[in-house]
Amino acid sequence: MKPAQKSAFPKRRGFALIISMIFVLIFSALALSMAALSGTNVQIADNLCKANRARASAESGLEIVRFWLSNIAISGTTPAEMQFNEIANSMQSYLAANNPSVTAYYQTVALQNGPYYASVALHIPSVALDSDSGHTFSAQIAQIDPETLRLTVTGAFGSFTKTISVNYVFGQRANTVFNYGVATKGPLTAKGNVTIAGVNIAVEANAYIESLNNFVALTMIGNSQIAGDVKIVNPLTTTDIGTSAGVAGDTGADAMKHIEIGVPAVEFPEMMPAVFYSYATNVLTPSIDLKKAVTLTNIRIPAGMNPKFNHATLNGVIFIESPNVVEFTAGVDITGVIVTNGSPTDDSGTNQLIFRGHASNHSVALLPQEAQFAGLHSQTGTFIIAPGFSVSFGGTFDTIGGAIAANGVEFFGNAGGTIRGSVINYADKAMMLWGNTSIMFNRSGITEAPAGFVPEIILEYDPDSYSEI
Repeated sequence: MKPAQKSAFPKRRGFALIISMIFVLIFSALALSMAALSGTNVQIADNLCKANRARASAESGLEIVRFWLSNIAISGTTPAEMQFNEIANSMQSYLAANNPSVTAYYQTVALQNGPYYASVALHIPSVALDSDSGHTFSAQIAQIDPETLRLTVTGAFGSFTKTISVNYVFGQRANTVFNYGVATKGPLTAKGNVTIAGVNIAVEANAYIESLNNFVALTMIGNSQIAGDVKIVNPLTTTDIGTSAGVAGDTGADAMKHIEIGVPAVEFPEMMPAVFYSYATNVLTPSIDLKKAVTLTNIRIPAGMNPKFNHATLNGVIFIESPNVVEFTAGVDITGVIVTNGSPTDDSGTNQLIFRGHASNHSVALLPQEAQFAGLHSQTGTFIIAPGFSVSFGGTFDTIGGAIAANGVEFFGNAGGTIRGSVINYADKAMMLWGNTSIMFNRSGITEAPAGFVPEIILEYDPDSYSEI
């Protein structure tokens, strides 16, 4: 019998237990590491979420401030060094009127990315986007060079913030009433055989009506016709169009296809006739017999004179002081521009400019090259700029060489002819056309606003300037 063989490896009691304990420790350490890593990832994810919410607050704040700035405009006569102050003051006034819970104040700032142009910025403190969740933003607007403003918006969520900035540049409002043949702040009324048409295309005779304080914005009675489309701002207004009256070729109820109600308002530029005053160096006196044919140059008609011209040839600037009623009872031939100094808010009709006979008008560009007209030749595009005066035409005219703007406009009787520009009624009362009036608008080739009107300065957003700070 062979003896039992002994194992080459002696038995080691507890070895399996030790190995098990080692693995338990290893897996425990791994579990703790994974738990710690998971907690860190949760914290990172939470921080990222809060940071994104802060960025969302900044983006929302940017859009809100952009909307506020879209409602800000200042006069084109504002000197360059005062434009930022006027923008900031307008912003404060806008917020006070439309968002009284939001305040804006000046404070000294030091902008990043270089020196700032202005010594102060307009600061808008914390604005709540969502009071329950704690989303807020703040903003500041500063001038960084003569042409540019920088808007910086900081969004916040809890202790997290995110800042973004964009630039704005000064520009001029593009859409104005001079894009229309007829434009009126008050209603438009056409009675009889009235025709408003374009010489080249129908859109030259487009009409724009605000009528913010009148229920009926457009009244057309008889055989009245508007060749272009009609745009009406007041969304609550209505129209009164007779069965024979028409718009853009359609009559009666079908004319409504060419009438748009509730359109966005466009700019009525501020009238600035003062640019012409200095040319009117010759005072009209009672000693001049206006019952006879007269030829006058660069005249000033004193207040209260109330002259009646019979046959007149007028050259250069005709400056009419307020108050006055000026009549042209027979033919008048004007190479130049008529201006007044009435109040732009005077819609009373007390001051009047009346054309009862045939009228002709030619551009100032056709004036002789003489010292008394120096600088006037380039002031083109305007025939009448008459704040505080109503203007009436009761006779025919050949071609009016520029725009007509007044606080009240009327065409009556057999008035008619061609107008190289627009007719603008700044009064909040009806612009009247009645009788056999026939107006042809020729706005072909007109690319610039007429002289004597102040464009509004606005802020234009520069999307390429967007940056995160």
